[in-house]
Amino acid sequence: MLVLALDTTTASGSCALARDGHILYEQVNDAPNAHAEHLPRDLMSLLDQSGIALSAVDAFAVATGPGSFTGLRIGIATMQGLAFAEGKPLIGVSGFDALAHRGGRGVVAAWVDAWRGEVFAALYDDGREASAPVVARPEILLEPLRGRPTLFVGDGARAHSDTIRRLMGDDARIADPVAPPLAGTIAVLACAEPITGAHAPHAIRPLYVRRTDAELARDARVLR
Repeated sequence: MLVLALDTTTASGSCALARDGHILYEQVNDAPNAHAEHLPRDLMSLLDQSGIALSAVDAFAVATGPGSFTGLRIGIATMQGLAFAEGKPLIGVSGFDALAHRGGRGVVAAWVDAWRGEVFAALYDDGREASAPVVARPEILLEPLRGRPTLFVGDGARAHSDTIRRLMGDDARIADPVAPPLAGTIAVLACAEPITGAHAPHAIRPLYVRRTDAELARDARVLR
């Protein structure tokens, strides 16, 4: 199966092609936080460079989050449009799952920068999700991990690496690279998905973890 994948959950973002679980091409956006200006051009450029026609793609895949609300909306909408136009399935893959896959075996803390001094976080043990995704300050998340060897991966781990090392000591390992491009891994994970009706383009839903600022402002008005 040939999969075209896109990640817009990180500042740079990336796109990739994979066939039967093997990454063929991966391209990182060199203009951080400018997804709207580069899509779908980056995807078409990747296909042109690889010599693969869009019609040859068997399925599309997209990172469902967490990350920037704007980035998520742009990425999902772009891939929904391509999947609808080509009549192909669209597979949503959690950025947490992609990070954990890059981390490998053992205990892996997938951290995505949530700004405001917080991280979106999920904990994995031997590839299986061990705790539900949350958004919290690093100090709170690290307390139950002290004394437990843990690999940290993601741009949240990069942003808070000093805090991780200070509180975890020798029990902490920081992945190398700590914040890898994710589109290639997303494409590989999507290759393993059985194609079903659940992968209709309109069925994709973003993984926000934190409620949007608009929702918080609306609730604040209701409570007044």
